[in-house]
Amino acid sequence: MGYSVVKRSIIKGRRDKIWNWRCRWSIVTIAAIALIFYNAVANIWLLHPTACPVISTASPSDPPSCEPCIDTVPNSAIDDDPIAKLDLRLGRWDGSRSYRLFDYAAVGELYSEVSSNSKVCLATQSSIERLHELLRIAAHWTGPISVAVFVAGDELRLLRAFTTWLFRCQPEIYSRVALHIATPAERPGVHGVVPSWARDCRSKPLPPGERRADTVAWRARHPYPQNHMRNQARKNCHTSYVFLVDVDIVPSKGMAASLDKFLTTAPKCSLCAYVVPTYELDKRVATFPSSKSELLRLSRNKLAIPFHRKVFIYNQYASNFSRWEASGGNETSETHISHNVTNFELLYEPFYVAPDTVPAHDERFLGYGFTRNTQTSKKQLKATAALMLRTPMMYRKIRAC
Repeated sequence: MGYSVVKRSIIKGRRDKIWNWRCRWSIVTIAAIALIFYNAVANIWLLHPTACPVISTASPSDPPSCEPCIDTVPNSAIDDDPIAKLDLRLGRWDGSRSYRLFDYAAVGELYSEVSSNSKVCLATQSSIERLHELLRIAAHWTGPISVAVFVAGDELRLLRAFTTWLFRCQPEIYSRVALHIATPAERPGVHGVVPSWARDCRSKPLPPGERRADTVAWRARHPYPQNHMRNQARKNCHTSYVFLVDVDIVPSKGMAASLDKFLTTAPKCSLCAYVVPTYELDKRVATFPSSKSELLRLSRNKLAIPFHRKVFIYNQYASNFSRWEASGGNETSETHISHNVTNFELLYEPFYVAPDTVPAHDERFLGYGFTRNTQTSKKQLKATAALMLRTPMMYRKIRAC
């Protein structure tokens, strides 16, 4: 009898331990899922801030749209409109036949020569409302630039206007740029009439409120094909290495020349990628940091933070910015490797320089958030290393309306 009581007591104790263990792990699992869900929602919310007020009405001079028919441009188009004679029937289709892609819709006269003399090409992508950011990139980057632009409906005429303005008013920038276009099959681009500011160098390009209201409404309902654009921009580079960034990421001055020098002397490694430390600057910072020491000073004063630290910390966590900052200021004038990135995270999305043989981005993923890691998750990169020093740094202004 006593033995049975002891046995039942032992069994009950074991059951209680198992139950307690299950309860604790259930709580931990629920907390982890809640944290992941919270970060995903926060990321989506912060990447879609409330837009500044924009009057999106059609200009009185705009002709009625004939979408979805194929628009044509009058023969009177002049030579300073590089995209004027683009035949909208000849673009190549993407794999799902959802988008038409037009490679080299406009090419600067020095793009081929600069590409031949450079080790690395900067590739970026943009929608029409953010295309003005390209001017900040080009002001710092002296090498070739391949940019893919997504346009729907009457946005094509605004892209033509911006390209004309760039051709006439910023010839030094235009000469190094290759511009490519992607347009949706559901709402293809139409040429339309180019606004007057396109040929006025005193005007600011792409003023707000010029897109048709129906185009703005359509864009709000349809996801932006980021990975299509990234692949298009990158595959139209002609250098051994590609530096793929978003259009609101601005490289530091002299970065193109510094990277060229580094890549010329770096050991050959076809499966290596070189991560570039990327920071966000507070809107109160008037000028871009010219050195690592200046950046560290801004970081100490909470005016510069690692990219996406507040939005989603794991976006750049594996780069180990703390280790990079702890190594001090400009200890040498040459670009070099700070340390190896060893703690790879699943949601790691660094900006890096790599050979053009790295995997393409998965075009099945559309919209904003968690799309860049569709490339690195294929795990075909042998190693990654963080570059440090004076020039290889990038910055992004923290926006405010």
